[in-house]
Amino acid sequence: MTRLVAVLGYSDSRTGAELHPVCEARVVRAAEEATADDVVLFSGWARNGRAPSEADLMAASWSGAKRWHLVDRRARTTLGNAISVGQAARRVEATEVLLVTSSWHARRASVLVRAALLGSGTTLRVAATAHGTAPARRLRELAAWTVVPVLALVAARTR
Repeated sequence: MTRLVAVLGYSDSRTGAELHPVCEARVVRAAEEATADDVVLFSGWARNGRAPSEADLMAASWSGAKRWHLVDRRARTTLGNAISVGQAARRVEATEVLLVTSSWHARRASVLVRAALLGSGTTLRVAATAHGTAPARRLRELAAWTVVPVLALVAARTR
């Protein structure tokens, strides 16, 4: 039985060569949950083409337990994260995915990851950070829900 701990990246227009505090909080939360038997996936792109990816920054800052880790530098959106998690879960034959993200992002991310896991038999659990939610993030999340049904269909069809 393998558990995949999937840590979703976060950055903004100011993010450069260091880990964004939101992303750092997710890494800390994942390290609290991970065991030496887990596979850990770090997922996130480099917003600035010359800077390290969110995934690489998270992997470099990791101090938690793990069997091994995977780094996905391609995911630019929550949909990209979800597809990456679904593919990684199948690749490592995970029986459970522990999705680590921020509390304000957890519901939307879990819907898309569940869609990406359809048919795999893998269960999903969410570990959210208590990182504060700025009003702009809440507004962005609300707007993002308008396309979730379509994105869930895309995630379910991408294996």
